[in-house]
Amino acid sequence: MTPIEPRNLLRHELIGLEAEVVGSTNPCSRGIRGRVVDETRNTLVIEDGGRDKVVVKETSTFRFTLPSGVVVEVEGKYLVGRPEDRVKRRVRKLW
Repeated sequence: MTPIEPRNLLRHELIGLEAEVVGSTNPCSRGIRGRVVDETRNTLVIEDGGRDKVVVKETSTFRFTLPSGVVVEVEGKYLVGRPEDRVKRRVRKLW
């Protein structure tokens, strides 16, 4: 499998990555930080301080820390969709 890099993050599994919500229309979601433990079509579940927090993808901006230590910021609207379908989708270069 190809290693996770900033250019191919959207085509990889997000579960297990460290994530932080850096922007959201919901003020309660901002600042949530932890490991991604589940993903649905419209949400990410992030384990924050031993509790699972559900964050809506569409209205949030996420900062992911890749296994290599690189930090990547992604708008949630690019993550919307079932994980298995997102892998197949083609996305123009964002950065």
